[in-house]
Amino acid sequence: MTELFDFTGRGERTVLIMNVNPIAPTGAAAFHPDAVYRVNVDTDGDHRADVAFSCVFSPPTETEQTVTVYRATGEQARAHEAAGEPILTDVPVSFGTEPAVAESGPYLFFAGFRSDPFFADLDGIVNKFRWTGVDWGADKNVFGIVLEMPHAELGTAPEIGVWARVSLWQDGQLTSVDRGAHPSLTAYFNAEDVKETYNAGEPADDWDTYREPWTAVLQHFGGYDRQAAEQALRTVLPDILRLDRG
Repeated sequence: MTELFDFTGRGERTVLIMNVNPIAPTGAAAFHPDAVYRVNVDTDGDHRADVAFSCVFSPPTETEQTVTVYRATGEQARAHEAAGEPILTDVPVSFGTEPAVAESGPYLFFAGFRSDPFFADLDGIVNKFRWTGVDWGADKNVFGIVLEMPHAELGTAPEIGVWARVSLWQDGQLTSVDRGAHPSLTAYFNAEDVKETYNAGEPADDWDTYREPWTAVLQHFGGYDRQAAEQALRTVLPDILRLDRG
């Protein structure tokens, strides 16, 4: 997963975008057919999913792939499986330059190959945040998933919280292999031996779990005192994007 976006569109509508595979199509020529690509929405401020949209893709051929999108609410929204009601079925994935946008009821949807250059100073990350200014992502592409809907589909509260997750079926079990909202948090802050635990976790537990170790990272590499470090971390923990639709 590379980025997650949430913003308001025209006509009282909410737009959710999840991008994956930062070196498409080199890293992968299609969406993974054994994966569940999921966008979670918190509508009441408790950092838990109340609505979730899951995308499941067919095995690709040389030129085609389709996707079915499910909408789950309540307890089903908090599971990692593709649960709930299918709101779009067997929608073609766009592999060309022209986006094919599907419409079903109040929803507009797109999934496919897109140019999306993004700034990523990878050498600076591994060099303990000593930035080089070299933009690794300037010429990269992604696979994007876009869903647009009326605000009312995500509750009546003006503010919502959004995060994404990618899970993969392996040996009969669904494993969360990536999750987050703010870009590159786990790459910046988590040691390799805790990244799997982070990916499997839930935002509701982020502050209690990561406040101490991430405060230590900011103190060590950024020269923060404890109070300043905790204040900075409150902007990214829990790892949820907040959108005020009011």
